[in-house]
Amino acid sequence: MTTTTPTITPATTPGGPLTKPLGRPFGKTGLTSRGFANAVVLIAALYALLPALWLLFASTKNADALFGSDIFSLGDFSLARNLSDLFAMDGGLYGEWYLNSLLYAVVGALVGSLISVSAGYAFDKYEFRHKEKLFGLVLTGVMVPQTVLALPLYLVASEIGIVNTFWAVFIPVLFNPFGVYLARLLSSGYVPNEVLEASRVDGAGELQTYIRVSLRMLGPGFVTVFLFQLTAIWNNFFLPMVMLSDQHLYPLSLGLYTWNSSATVSPEYYPLVVIGSLLAVVPLIVAFITLQRYWKSGLTAGSVK
Repeated sequence: MTTTTPTITPATTPGGPLTKPLGRPFGKTGLTSRGFANAVVLIAALYALLPALWLLFASTKNADALFGSDIFSLGDFSLARNLSDLFAMDGGLYGEWYLNSLLYAVVGALVGSLISVSAGYAFDKYEFRHKEKLFGLVLTGVMVPQTVLALPLYLVASEIGIVNTFWAVFIPVLFNPFGVYLARLLSSGYVPNEVLEASRVDGAGELQTYIRVSLRMLGPGFVTVFLFQLTAIWNNFFLPMVMLSDQHLYPLSLGLYTWNSSATVSPEYYPLVVIGSLLAVVPLIVAFITLQRYWKSGLTAGSVK
Protein backbone atom coordinates (compact mmCIF):
# COMPACT_ATOMS: atom_id res chain seq x y z
CA MET A 1 0.00 0.00 0.00
CA THR A 2 1.41 3.35 -0.95
CA THR A 3 0.81 6.65 0.79
CA THR A 4 0.69 10.00 -0.84
CA THR A 5 1.83 13.18 0.78
CA PRO A 6 -0.68 15.97 0.39
CA THR A 7 0.64 19.02 -1.34
CA ILE A 8 -0.15 22.50 -0.15
CA THR A 9 -0.49 25.03 -2.88
CA PRO A 10 0.22 28.66 -2.05
CA ALA A 11 -2.71 30.98 -1.85
CA THR A 12 -3.24 32.90 -4.98
CA THR A 13 -4.52 36.31 -5.72
CA PRO A 14 -5.68 37.79 -9.00
CA GLY A 15 -2.13 39.02 -9.49
CA GLY A 16 -0.42 35.67 -8.74
CA PRO A 17 0.57 33.61 -5.71
CA LEU A 18 0.53 35.29 -2.31
CA THR A 19 4.16 35.26 -1.25
CA LYS A 20 4.32 38.37 0.96
CA PRO A 21 4.73 37.38 4.65
CA LEU A 22 2.13 38.48 7.13
CA GLY A 23 2.99 41.44 9.29
CA ARG A 24 3.76 41.11 12.98
CA PRO A 25 0.84 41.18 15.40
CA PHE A 26 -0.58 44.49 16.52
CA GLY A 27 1.17 45.93 19.53
CA LYS A 28 4.63 44.61 18.65
CA THR A 29 6.04 47.20 16.29
CA GLY A 30 6.67 50.89 15.97
CA LEU A 31 4.50 53.33 17.82
CA THR A 32 2.27 50.58 19.24
CA SER A 33 4.97 48.72 21.13
CA ARG A 34 4.81 48.42 24.92
CA GLY A 35 8.21 50.03 25.30
CA PHE A 36 7.09 53.13 23.44
CA ALA A 37 3.93 53.34 25.54
CA ASN A 38 5.98 53.04 28.74
CA ALA A 39 8.31 55.78 27.53
CA VAL A 40 5.37 58.12 26.88
CA VAL A 41 3.96 57.42 30.35
CA LEU A 42 7.38 58.03 31.92
CA ILE A 43 7.78 61.37 30.13
CA ALA A 44 4.28 62.43 31.21
CA ALA A 45 5.03 61.42 34.81
CA LEU A 46 8.28 63.39 34.83
CA TYR A 47 6.49 66.40 33.33
CA ALA A 48 3.99 66.27 36.20
CA LEU A 49 6.42 65.40 39.02
CA LEU A 50 9.37 67.68 38.30
CA PRO A 51 7.53 70.91 39.21
CA ALA A 52 6.28 69.22 42.39
CA LEU A 53 9.83 68.12 43.26
CA TRP A 54 11.12 71.62 42.60
CA LEU A 55 8.45 73.03 44.92
CA LEU A 56 9.33 70.50 47.61
CA PHE A 57 13.08 71.26 47.53
CA ALA A 58 12.65 75.01 47.05
CA SER A 59 10.46 75.26 50.14
CA THR A 60 13.48 74.25 52.25
CA LYS A 61 15.75 77.03 50.93
CA ASN A 62 16.33 80.55 52.12
CA ALA A 63 16.12 83.53 49.81
CA ASP A 64 19.79 83.41 48.77
CA ALA A 65 19.75 79.69 47.94
CA LEU A 66 16.42 80.03 46.16
CA PHE A 67 17.96 82.24 43.51
CA GLY A 68 21.08 80.07 43.21
CA SER A 69 21.61 77.02 41.07
CA ASP A 70 21.54 74.47 43.88
CA ILE A 71 17.81 74.05 44.46
CA PHE A 72 18.05 70.25 44.47
CA SER A 73 20.96 70.13 46.89
CA LEU A 74 20.53 69.12 50.52
CA GLY A 75 22.36 72.13 51.89
CA ASP A 76 20.91 75.40 53.24
CA PHE A 77 18.02 73.57 54.90
CA SER A 78 15.69 76.32 56.19
CA LEU A 79 12.30 74.61 56.32
CA ALA A 80 11.61 75.37 60.00
CA ARG A 81 12.60 79.02 59.64
CA ASN A 82 10.49 79.39 56.48
CA LEU A 83 7.47 77.93 58.27
CA SER A 84 7.96 80.28 61.21
CA ASP A 85 8.30 83.30 58.94
CA LEU A 86 5.29 82.19 56.88
CA PHE A 87 2.85 82.24 59.79
CA ALA A 88 4.39 85.36 61.33
CA MET A 89 4.41 87.52 58.20
CA ASP A 90 1.90 90.42 58.15
CA GLY A 91 0.44 89.49 61.50
CA GLY A 92 -0.38 85.89 60.62
CA LEU A 93 -2.36 86.61 57.44
CA TYR A 94 -1.41 83.25 55.92
CA GLY A 95 -3.23 81.37 58.68
CA GLU A 96 -6.35 83.46 58.06
CA TRP A 97 -6.13 82.78 54.32
CA TYR A 98 -5.82 79.06 54.99
CA LEU A 99 -8.90 79.02 57.21
CA ASN A 100 -10.81 81.08 54.64
CA SER A 101 -9.93 78.61 51.88
CA LEU A 102 -11.01 75.67 54.03
CA LEU A 103 -14.29 77.41 54.77
CA TYR A 104 -14.96 78.40 51.15
CA ALA A 105 -13.90 75.05 49.71
CA VAL A 106 -15.00 72.40 52.22
CA VAL A 107 -18.32 73.89 53.31
CA GLY A 108 -19.00 75.23 49.81
CA ALA A 109 -18.25 71.87 48.21
CA LEU A 110 -20.46 70.00 50.70
CA VAL A 111 -23.46 72.29 50.21
CA GLY A 112 -22.85 72.68 46.49
CA SER A 113 -22.53 68.92 45.96
CA LEU A 114 -25.81 68.34 47.77
CA ILE A 115 -27.49 70.90 45.50
CA SER A 116 -25.93 69.39 42.37
CA VAL A 117 -26.78 65.79 43.29
CA SER A 118 -30.36 66.74 44.17
CA ALA A 119 -30.82 68.62 40.90
CA GLY A 120 -29.24 65.83 38.84
CA TYR A 121 -31.44 63.25 40.58
CA ALA A 122 -34.55 65.31 39.81
CA PHE A 123 -33.59 65.62 36.14
CA ASP A 124 -33.05 61.86 35.95
CA LYS A 125 -36.01 60.47 37.88
CA TYR A 126 -38.86 62.96 37.41
CA GLU A 127 -40.84 64.26 34.46
CA PHE A 128 -41.85 67.92 34.38
CA ARG A 129 -42.53 70.60 31.83
CA HIS A 130 -39.60 71.80 29.73
CA LYS A 131 -37.32 69.31 31.43
CA GLU A 132 -34.94 68.85 28.52
CA LYS A 133 -34.91 72.57 27.71
CA LEU A 134 -33.92 73.35 31.28
CA PHE A 135 -31.25 70.67 31.16
CA GLY A 136 -30.02 72.27 27.94
CA LEU A 137 -29.50 75.49 29.92
CA VAL A 138 -27.46 73.48 32.41
CA LEU A 139 -25.28 72.17 29.58
CA THR A 140 -24.91 75.72 28.28
CA GLY A 141 -23.68 76.73 31.74
CA VAL A 142 -21.05 73.99 31.57
CA MET A 143 -19.61 75.56 28.41
CA VAL A 144 -19.49 79.13 29.78
CA PRO A 145 -16.11 79.98 31.40
CA GLN A 146 -16.34 81.14 35.01
CA THR A 147 -14.30 84.24 34.25
CA VAL A 148 -17.05 85.44 31.90
CA LEU A 149 -19.54 85.35 34.78
CA ALA A 150 -17.34 87.25 37.26
CA LEU A 151 -18.42 90.76 36.18
CA PRO A 152 -22.17 89.99 36.08
CA LEU A 153 -21.88 88.34 39.49
CA TYR A 154 -20.08 91.41 40.82
CA LEU A 155 -22.87 93.69 39.55
CA VAL A 156 -25.51 91.48 41.17
CA ALA A 157 -23.56 91.37 44.44
CA SER A 158 -23.17 95.14 44.32
CA GLU A 159 -26.94 95.61 43.92
CA ILE A 160 -27.72 93.49 46.99
CA GLY A 161 -24.84 94.91 49.02
CA ILE A 162 -22.65 91.87 49.66
CA VAL A 163 -19.49 92.95 47.81
CA ASN A 164 -16.34 92.47 49.92
CA THR A 165 -18.09 89.99 52.22
CA PHE A 166 -17.80 86.26 52.78
CA TRP A 167 -21.10 85.68 50.96
CA ALA A 168 -19.91 87.34 47.75
CA VAL A 169 -17.53 84.41 47.18
CA PHE A 170 -19.43 81.65 48.98
CA ILE A 171 -22.85 81.87 47.31
CA PRO A 172 -21.73 81.71 43.63
CA VAL A 173 -19.62 78.56 44.18
CA LEU A 174 -22.67 76.63 45.42
CA PHE A 175 -24.07 76.32 41.91
CA ASN A 176 -22.10 74.10 39.56
CA PRO A 177 -23.65 73.18 36.17
CA PHE A 178 -21.07 70.47 35.55
CA GLY A 179 -21.94 68.92 38.93
CA VAL A 180 -25.62 68.78 37.93
CA TYR A 181 -24.75 67.16 34.60
CA LEU A 182 -22.47 64.62 36.26
CA ALA A 183 -25.02 63.90 39.00
CA ARG A 184 -27.68 63.06 36.42
CA LEU A 185 -25.38 60.50 34.81
CA LEU A 186 -24.46 59.04 38.19
CA SER A 187 -28.11 58.85 39.23
CA SER A 188 -29.01 56.83 36.14
CA GLY A 189 -26.14 54.44 36.90
CA TYR A 190 -26.58 54.03 40.65
CA VAL A 191 -30.32 54.31 41.40
CA PRO A 192 -32.55 51.75 39.66
CA ASN A 193 -36.13 52.83 39.07
CA GLU A 194 -37.33 49.51 40.50
CA VAL A 195 -35.93 50.43 43.93
CA LEU A 196 -37.83 53.72 43.91
CA GLU A 197 -41.05 51.97 42.94
CA ALA A 198 -40.60 49.49 45.78
CA SER A 199 -40.05 52.34 48.23
CA ARG A 200 -43.22 54.09 47.04
CA VAL A 201 -45.21 50.88 47.34
CA ASP A 202 -44.03 50.64 50.96
CA GLY A 203 -45.59 54.04 51.59
CA ALA A 204 -42.49 56.26 51.62
CA GLY A 205 -42.87 59.79 50.30
CA GLU A 206 -40.62 61.29 47.64
CA LEU A 207 -38.44 63.24 50.07
CA GLN A 208 -38.17 60.27 52.40
CA THR A 209 -37.26 58.01 49.48
CA TYR A 210 -34.58 60.43 48.35
CA ILE A 211 -32.97 60.86 51.78
CA ARG A 212 -33.19 57.28 53.03
CA VAL A 213 -32.75 55.34 49.79
CA SER A 214 -31.47 57.33 46.82
CA LEU A 215 -28.94 59.53 48.61
CA ARG A 216 -27.30 56.51 50.21
CA MET A 217 -27.03 54.76 46.85
CA LEU A 218 -25.58 57.96 45.38
CA GLY A 219 -22.79 58.02 47.99
CA PRO A 220 -19.90 57.34 45.56
CA GLY A 221 -21.41 59.79 43.08
CA PHE A 222 -21.74 62.43 45.79
CA VAL A 223 -18.06 62.01 46.70
CA THR A 224 -17.08 62.32 43.03
CA VAL A 225 -19.01 65.58 42.62
CA PHE A 226 -17.62 66.80 45.97
CA LEU A 227 -14.00 66.26 44.90
CA PHE A 228 -14.51 68.02 41.59
CA GLN A 229 -16.17 70.96 43.32
CA LEU A 230 -13.61 71.03 46.15
CA THR A 231 -10.77 71.30 43.64
CA ALA A 232 -12.53 74.03 41.64
CA ILE A 233 -13.32 76.16 44.71
CA TRP A 234 -9.88 75.67 46.27
CA ASN A 235 -8.21 76.88 43.07
CA ASN A 236 -10.73 79.68 42.54
CA PHE A 237 -8.88 82.93 41.93
CA PHE A 238 -10.65 85.34 39.60
CA LEU A 239 -13.95 85.59 41.48
CA PRO A 240 -12.34 86.44 44.87
CA MET A 241 -10.08 88.96 43.12
CA VAL A 242 -13.14 90.73 41.69
CA MET A 243 -15.30 90.50 44.82
CA LEU A 244 -12.88 91.11 47.70
CA SER A 245 -10.69 94.01 48.78
CA ASP A 246 -10.28 93.05 52.45
CA GLN A 247 -7.13 90.91 52.80
CA HIS A 248 -8.59 89.18 55.85
CA LEU A 249 -11.21 87.56 53.57
CA TYR A 250 -8.77 86.39 50.89
CA PRO A 251 -8.43 82.69 50.05
CA LEU A 252 -4.96 81.20 49.63
CA SER A 253 -4.87 81.61 45.87
CA LEU A 254 -5.46 85.36 46.02
CA GLY A 255 -3.31 85.89 49.12
CA LEU A 256 -0.27 84.17 47.64
CA TYR A 257 -0.77 86.17 44.45
CA THR A 258 -0.58 89.44 46.38
CA TRP A 259 2.59 88.29 48.15
CA ASN A 260 4.13 87.23 44.87
CA SER A 261 3.35 90.66 43.43
CA SER A 262 4.98 92.31 46.45
CA ALA A 263 8.09 90.13 46.09
CA THR A 264 9.39 92.25 43.22
CA VAL A 265 9.89 95.04 45.78
CA SER A 266 10.47 92.90 48.89
CA PRO A 267 12.37 89.69 47.93
CA GLU A 268 11.82 88.19 51.39
CA TYR A 269 8.34 87.22 50.20
CA TYR A 270 9.68 84.73 47.63
CA PRO A 271 10.48 81.88 50.06
CA LEU A 272 7.16 82.44 51.78
CA VAL A 273 5.25 82.18 48.51
CA VAL A 274 7.05 78.93 47.69
CA ILE A 275 6.44 77.20 51.01
CA GLY A 276 2.92 78.67 51.15
CA SER A 277 2.20 77.08 47.77
CA LEU A 278 3.48 73.75 49.04
CA LEU A 279 1.18 73.83 52.07
CA ALA A 280 -1.71 74.91 49.86
CA VAL A 281 -1.80 71.58 47.99
CA VAL A 282 -1.84 69.45 51.15
CA PRO A 283 -5.65 69.50 51.70
CA LEU A 284 -6.31 68.41 48.12
CA ILE A 285 -3.83 65.54 48.41
CA VAL A 286 -5.38 64.43 51.71
CA ALA A 287 -8.90 64.61 50.26
CA PHE A 288 -8.04 62.56 47.18
CA ILE A 289 -6.13 59.92 49.14
CA THR A 290 -8.86 59.62 51.76
CA LEU A 291 -11.78 59.44 49.32
CA GLN A 292 -10.12 57.75 46.34
CA ARG A 293 -11.98 54.45 46.71
CA TYR A 294 -15.29 56.32 46.47
CA TRP A 295 -14.51 58.59 43.54
CA LYS A 296 -12.96 55.77 41.50
CA SER A 297 -16.19 53.81 41.71
CA GLY A 298 -18.14 56.99 41.05
CA LEU A 299 -16.28 57.69 37.81
CA THR A 300 -17.14 54.19 36.51
CA ALA A 301 -20.81 54.32 37.42
CA GLY A 302 -23.02 53.18 34.57
CA SER A 303 -20.13 51.82 32.50
CA VAL A 304 -21.33 48.22 32.93
CA LYS A 305 -25.00 47.33 32.57
